[in-house]
Amino acid sequence: MSLDVRAFLRAKREGQTHGGSDIGEFIAAYTRGDVPDYQVSAWLMAAFVRGLSEAETQALTEALLDSGRRFDWSALGRPSADKHSTGGIGDKISLPLAPVVAACGVLVPMVSGRGLGHTGGTLDKLESIPGFRIHLEPAAMQAQLDRLGVVMVGQGPDLAPADGLLYALRDVTSTVESPSFIVPSIVSKKIAEGAGSVVYDVKCGSGAFMRTPDAARSLAQRLVATTRGLGAKSAALVTEMSFPIGRMVGNALEVRESCDVLRGAGPADTRELTVELAAVMLRSAGAARDDAEGRLRAARALDDGTAWERFLALVEAQGGDAAALEHPERLHRAPVQLDVCAERTAWLSACDGFALGEVSVAIGGGRRAKADAIDPRVGLEMLVERGARVEAGSPFLRLHLAREDGASIARVRDCFRWADAPPPTVPRVIERVD
Repeated sequence: MSLDVRAFLRAKREGQTHGGSDIGEFIAAYTRGDVPDYQVSAWLMAAFVRGLSEAETQALTEALLDSGRRFDWSALGRPSADKHSTGGIGDKISLPLAPVVAACGVLVPMVSGRGLGHTGGTLDKLESIPGFRIHLEPAAMQAQLDRLGVVMVGQGPDLAPADGLLYALRDVTSTVESPSFIVPSIVSKKIAEGAGSVVYDVKCGSGAFMRTPDAARSLAQRLVATTRGLGAKSAALVTEMSFPIGRMVGNALEVRESCDVLRGAGPADTRELTVELAAVMLRSAGAARDDAEGRLRAARALDDGTAWERFLALVEAQGGDAAALEHPERLHRAPVQLDVCAERTAWLSACDGFALGEVSVAIGGGRRAKADAIDPRVGLEMLVERGARVEAGSPFLRLHLAREDGASIARVRDCFRWADAPPPTVPRVIERVD
């Protein structure tokens, strides 16, 4: 190895910019085992404090990408696109979105993750469908993409493996939150999965990692620029995440809501966000002239049943019980339901999304560590919409629990704020970043 690792660490400690191929050589050496964890940890902290330039961020993304396999679906002769969300409460959008876009003629090779902390994960939702397999061999992925236009799987060990190594260190060295690391981690995996276009849903608000629109916009801009720098098309939406999306929070519950949306119904905001993201994906992939045409095609796929049929075929192809989706009583159900009632007559005005997500984790719907087990049955069900007037003593939320837990009622109440007048309407989509 020609790189002087101590000099490399010293340069970033002093706030200097890494030159040439130094980052690539450093990451490659670490992946081979030639650089120990303690030196990489030192660099992570120095880079967290000092930051990485746009050029350094691009170089780190390329190094993570080059550490493993890069899929290519161009032989299938159709455009491809995928979506990544930065995470939220009740964010089940990937489940209806992927079959909608596939039904409109765009390949969706979706590689998703699990929930961690207060946010949910697409893989956990999919695994709440009995029998659903989240791991497929590459040949099976290609065959399914060719036949159905969509595959939804977890990250394999050969997809940006250096990112997995780095993330484990970031997690234990308190260097997770830096956009200089977040961007390469996300983009490297999305490019490696072979999508020709990537659309980002960057959340902001109390239930998101980015709390303000400015922070979310900055992250969206960096994600789009880095993705384009690697040759893929890209765009982003900055969306509001202070209140749960739709009515359901919890894995099996969110599957049910996704099925409602795919049948042309479901909560208005869940459908709206699905259609908006589909429109951006279709336009970015070249399958729609503009967003208006994309919205029209996405809405038609939901309303005429083609997206629903595609989702059922996807579930069946990956070993899931498609019949259970048509008969929801066959999906996981919690044995205990407790209603949370309003203590006074008022308008439901706001929510602490992070605190509500923590309640979901506490009742078994999420994990605090990757090894924790999730109970797919449990969750939260909103009985009224944000801004609704609720009479004193009337229920506004239902807890789905594995066992009696009266203490959760008080925890849920503490998450919500009430007003004496109707609050202003809050749009889900705040802005678009191209």
